Amino acid sequence: MANNVVTTLEKNAIPVIEAKVKKKVKPSQIILHIILTFGAIIMIFPFLWTVSSSLKDISQIFLVPPAWLPNPIKWSNYIDSLTAMPFGLAYWNSFYITAVVVLSTLLTASMAAYAFAKIEFKGANFLFILFLATMMIPKQVTMIPLYIIMGKIGWLDSHLSLIVPGALFNAFAVFLLRQFIMGIPKELEEAAIIDGAGYFRIYWSIILPLIRPSLAAVGIFVFLGSWNNFLDALIFLNTPEKFTVPLLLNTFKGLYVADWALMMAGTTISVIPVLIIYIVAQKQIIEGVTITGIK
Repeated sequence: MANNVVTTLEKNAIPVIEAKVKKKVKPSQIILHIILTFGAIIMIFPFLWTVSSSLKDISQIFLVPPAWLPNPIKWSNYIDSLTAMPFGLAYWNSFYITAVVVLSTLLTASMAAYAFAKIEFKGANFLFILFLATMMIPKQVTMIPLYIIMGKIGWLDSHLSLIVPGALFNAFAVFLLRQFIMGIPKELEEAAIIDGAGYFRIYWSIILPLIRPSLAAVGIFVFLGSWNNFLDALIFLNTPEKFTVPLLLNTFKGLYVADWALMMAGTTISVIPVLIIYIVAQKQIIEGVTITGIK
């Protein structure tokens, strides 16, 4: 009897498998994949060139025609890059600044997003639109006022000038989280209110656990932005011991000459944490952004 059931299941499964095999690939799909592959190669080319240049001698970098592969390979560029500058201290500065900014942004942005999404108050929509309008203001416009403010409160040449503005105000993070929170059923809040929960209890016990995918996506975006933040560090920091990794890499470029081989080696090293984060959490990035756009 069991053998007859298995045979019947196999016979029923064969047409389904054959139908999948016989499914034709549309020409438009082939063209689309070719275009996407070509675009991916173009996007990854600068990074591959950076890695290749990090293994070359300075005389090979600007050869015409260009030398695609280093000959000979100079692994010593990485050692020289790490020993020429205090990369260990710069890595620590970038790591702890980024960690504080990410954690603080997730807290403040999620609280603001919850208020805009679920708490009804007068002028909420107008205030949210005004909040989003700040995303359209170029950073260069607010650079001088921000510098003056940091000078007035004594935060120039301090890591607080990199941490506080990014941690307290991130319109993109608030927008992303708000769209996700709006999709949470209102019945969950009503049940919590009946049980005597207040706004903070609802936010902490109900909202936060349900928006973990979106929090992961926002955290990764904030991590990438803070880790690669060169402009703010260049403006606010002066002491070499307080430099972050992007700013320290800039010191390889002198007034009259630049050690491009060591700079490329240092750049490759600085990209490693970003690659690790993306490879490990790419599923959360896609899931968070995709779910956020679904109502």
